[in-house]
Formats: sequence, structure tokens, C-alpha cells
Amino acid sequence: MILEHKNRDALPVELAAVNDSTFVNLKDYSPDFMYDMKYASADNFLKSKVYDCAECYLRYKTVKALVDANQKFMKKGYRIKLFDCYRPVDIQKKMWAIVSNPEYVADPKKGSIHNRGGAVDITLVDENGKELDMGTPFDFFGEAASHDYENLPDEVKKNRRLLRNIMTHNDFRIFESEWWHYNLKNSRKDPLSNVKWKCE
Repeated sequence: MILEHKNRDALPVELAAVNDSTFVNLKDYSPDFMYDMKYASADNFLKSKVYDCAECYLRYKTVKALVDANQKFMKKGYRIKLFDCYRPVDIQKKMWAIVSNPEYVADPKKGSIHNRGGAVDITLVDENGKELDMGTPFDFFGEAASHDYENLPDEVKKNRRLLRNIMTHNDFRIFESEWWHYNLKNSRKDPLSNVKWKCE
């Protein structure tokens, strides 16, 4: 089930009625995020557009935790920028058809936390919208992207630590080899989903 809100004035009342497992659009719950949805364009490691349009849907419980984390970042002068959110299984199959390598793309038979609505690919931007230096680009498949990689400038390590500390204090878990990928705690227990959103 996907829930879409049209009446922002009624939002607080509607929020109480939303089930944690319902898929919702992050934009309906906060205007404070930035977006660069990589797979809705060809600007990604696949060199292919696999989403019909750029939207960030997640399970409601993931949205709640993400909004809380972003509020903490904003108090420090930063905000979250999103690269990818919930990914329907059909999209995972598209990606697998392009790159059939489990080191880079999850096998759709097993799926990923993205297919469960509990994963986000993110970075931080400053008050001017400039991305903080995280040492590598998004979807860089090399040792330098991992959380335990130490051969980085102090500023990069500080930025990654800031991202990690606030995200993990808000019920997210790291994905060791990718500094940008965070999974909501216990989200692996949620079922794989092929729910689609409408493009306007």
C-alpha cells in the first residue's frame, strides 16, 4: 500500500493513522531534504535510467527516523541529500539485467533492504546546498568508500563520522563497504516489495 497526502493542513491528523509498514513519499512529511535521485537519470554507475521518475518512497517508520535524523543535522547547519530510497523489485531486476554482479547489485531473488523500504543512500550538504567532502563519489566501488578506511584527510573522516553518528543514533545501521548507505534497524525483517508509485 502506498499512501499519498494532498492536504498538508490535515497532515498531523493523518500521520497518526499511518501504519509503520505503509509506503509514503518523504516529500509529504518534510520539505527539508535535498534530492539527487541517481537512478532516475543516467548519472549512475549503470549509465542507465531505471526509474520512470524521481521520487523517494519509504516505509513510514523509515521516514519517521529519517526526519528525526535530518532535524538533528539541521541544528548543526547541514541537511540530508538523498540519492536513492525504496526500490521496487522490478527495478532491482532491471539493474541486475544491466550489471549481473552481486558485488555491485543485489540479486533480485534475494533482494536488498532498498527493496524492503528500509534503506537510504545519502550524503550531507551545507547551508548553501554544497555536498560535504566524503572522500569518494556516491557508488564508488573501492576500498576508500568503506567505513573503516582510514587513509583519508581529517576533514573527510570528520564528515563521515558526523553522518554516521547521527544516523546510528536514530536507529539506522551502516553498510560497511558504502559510507552513503544506511539501513533502518530490523528492516531486513520486512518483506520484499514491488509496490510502484505514480509519476505525474
